[in-house]
Amino acid sequence: MIKLDILSDPICPWCYIGKTHLDRALEAHADHPFQIEWHPFQLNPEMAPEGMDRRAYLEGKFGGKAGADEVYGRIAETAKAAGLDLALDAIERTPNTLDAHRLIHWAGLEGRQTFVVSRLFKAYFEEARDIGDHGVLLDIAEEAGLDRAMIERLLQSDADSENIRARDAHARERGVTGVPTFVVANQHVVPGAQPPELWEKVIEELTAQQNAEPT
Repeated sequence: MIKLDILSDPICPWCYIGKTHLDRALEAHADHPFQIEWHPFQLNPEMAPEGMDRRAYLEGKFGGKAGADEVYGRIAETAKAAGLDLALDAIERTPNTLDAHRLIHWAGLEGRQTFVVSRLFKAYFEEARDIGDHGVLLDIAEEAGLDRAMIERLLQSDADSENIRARDAHARERGVTGVPTFVVANQHVVPGAQPPELWEKVIEELTAQQNAEPT
């Protein structure tokens, strides 16, 4: 297997689009060589624990209503082309994602990481749920087959908070400035929401290399 490390944030629309493109390529190549691991990167590491009003956040980030509408208009078009139906207008809050990243980490220990990442994206972008809310995170944990009571105890503590912050900081120190960022075999960096065709080409090239190697 070849390691595919993915840095993302579950409130990043391009990360959801990028994952959807990758998934399409993986589905077309059931024998793909990737072993996937998700890593934390917070778009807003200084966000208040309770999050903030989404409209105020977007207008502050993109220079007013017109800027926010322009950016998210492009995002909506690209998402629709990828087969996603995003409920962008229904999202009320931009959350702090530290706890969501902690849940992704714990899910990884149980081999349920990608399922939880998928559900976080869907909950936020399609169901307009607040993924900073512990109740929402616990529902997702339970759907993933994780022990709800155990996850609740962990969320109520500071367990692995510093681990997530340190891994986020390490990524920035290595030059990551945005997500999604994909790292193939700890060597090749693929930034951004690349189309399925690129991933299919990568998979085919890696498979050919593996088949050519002497056994």
